[in-house]
Amino acid sequence: MASETAEKFMQTLQEIEANKNVEALVSLFTEDAELSNLASSSPLQGKDGARQFWQKYLSVFQQIHSKFTNVVESNGSTVLEWTSEGSLTSGESLRYQGVSIIETVNGKVQRFRTYYDSAAFLPQGAKQ
Repeated sequence: MASETAEKFMQTLQEIEANKNVEALVSLFTEDAELSNLASSSPLQGKDGARQFWQKYLSVFQQIHSKFTNVVESNGSTVLEWTSEGSLTSGESLRYQGVSIIETVNGKVQRFRTYYDSAAFLPQGAKQ
């Protein structure tokens, strides 16, 4: 069973995917949070960085829904395995998998890193 913090993160992410309002997810991060993914040249910092990170995430999708398939937790760190399905802003269907690592302090996310199948974002003809 996932911790309350992990459950809140997963639920809130699914909510922002549906309503496109990132503020509920931003509120789960610390003031000195650090966020990164494969598309980031350097980590984004703080709540403003979290806002920018999640707005950019949503901006590439016409619609998206993440389903969490596994949660592993130990000593303030959580690993989330997930599959996301939806469509890009171009209308192209998309399904990809990844892993996100969350480090928490006092119930807030201090560090967020995510790793995913970036080939899923290549144009249709380039995937063959």
